[in-house]
Amino acid sequence: MGIGVNFLASNLHNPLRRMTGSGIYAPDFPRTFHYDMKTQEGKLLSQLDSHPYRPVVNWTSYASSIEALWTGNREFKGTVFFDEYIFVELKGITGNYTVCQKDLCCHLSYQMSEKRSDEVYALGAFDGLHTAEGRYHLQICTPLKCKTPDIQSCGGSVDTAATRFEMFSLSGTYGTQYVFPEVLLSKVQLAPREFQPNACLVGTSSSPECP
Repeated sequence: MGIGVNFLASNLHNPLRRMTGSGIYAPDFPRTFHYDMKTQEGKLLSQLDSHPYRPVVNWTSYASSIEALWTGNREFKGTVFFDEYIFVELKGITGNYTVCQKDLCCHLSYQMSEKRSDEVYALGAFDGLHTAEGRYHLQICTPLKCKTPDIQSCGGSVDTAATRFEMFSLSGTYGTQYVFPEVLLSKVQLAPREFQPNACLVGTSSSPECP
């Protein structure tokens, strides 16, 4: 969406290894995709309109213009797919949080419909060399559900969630023009048409600071 191009993803369909299917994605929304966690059957996807290339947006413009929102919450470390993240716990039903690692600072504003006692969420930042199944540098900002209410479980694999977010906006001081927003719902479902990524934020609401 950020660079205005089509994206074709082809994968082996193996739910036991969390390979859920393939998709054809246009800049506005997924045109067609196959998602199936219950069977081993695959599906052939086809048909795609072409789109002209658009100039790259400045993904860091909004995040670089706002001050860090230091909340006084204790930072802690957690591991996501072999990478060590810095986390802060999201403690309220609404809030503004910042967490940084090296050159990357991640900013999150959100509003939950309710704060559940059986689910814990955290905002994480990773800026470093990823070495599992390949070696490449990544910068990642992610609000995620922890595996259990214990914050030490943050980063563990999670498939389901019950907390509802009325809105959230997420931004980061990325050092690259190649930024790929992704939103996964409960049961690892995609969320086409429900979120708007742009140079200012990723979320469900607009921001008065955005052009």
